[in-house]
Amino acid sequence: MKVLIIEDEIPARKKLKRFLKDLDTKTEVVAELDTVARAVDVLNTTNVDLIFSDIELLDGNAFEVYKQVRVFCPIIFTTAYDQFLMNAFETNGIAYLLKPFSRDRFQAAWDKFLLLKKSASEENQQLNILTNLIHQTFTKKAYKEQFTIHKQQGIYFLKTENISFFEANEGVIFAFDITGKKHLLSESSLKSIEQNLSSEDFFRINRSVLLNKQNVEKIERYTKNTLAIIVKGLNNHLKTSQSNTASFREWIEK
Repeated sequence: MKVLIIEDEIPARKKLKRFLKDLDTKTEVVAELDTVARAVDVLNTTNVDLIFSDIELLDGNAFEVYKQVRVFCPIIFTTAYDQFLMNAFETNGIAYLLKPFSRDRFQAAWDKFLLLKKSASEENQQLNILTNLIHQTFTKKAYKEQFTIHKQQGIYFLKTENISFFEANEGVIFAFDITGKKHLLSESSLKSIEQNLSSEDFFRINRSVLLNKQNVEKIERYTKNTLAIIVKGLNNHLKTSQSNTASFREWIEK
């Protein structure tokens, strides 16, 4: 835990360091500063988790620091004057320790800091989860939900979920639906179709066939290195190629 001490009284700095050293949490005092000018310089270039800040410094009032530098971490103010209480909580102040403060008062202020830090961390985690969900929602690829079938009687639409497989045959692409009907498509290749479908649902089992996992009914061994696949609407079986069998086994079990 990185801590910055802004304090012009040496005994007060030593007291803070002693109390910090006795904490269960490991802390590192990154700097001890006693002027407004030096504090501005350091805070412009250094990030810390917590600031212990006196108010009356050698060259002015500490609130001048927080007017010049935007501070994102909490501040525990330590001072002999109580008239600055409202000013302290108008900045990032979370506690106001009047000198001479006891170890118990110091511990209470530290515990408040830890509690606020934990709450902020949990809020950030929830925000990150929400941000990721929103990102996934808006960046998720839109897959093709239906295909257009042109016939003499008119134009029809075939839902992707009702297609058991696509087949390429001599440069022509067909879609076989779950009732066994064969439909001529206008698409030029299986590759162009595959690019518009989810790889979780569709797999190229061989050079000519693109299979829909959702409509697979049964899988059997065909030869040592190939499988026979029974799909909805087809009396015959489809076969995996030897080169695709291992990948198909892995895919179908996902």
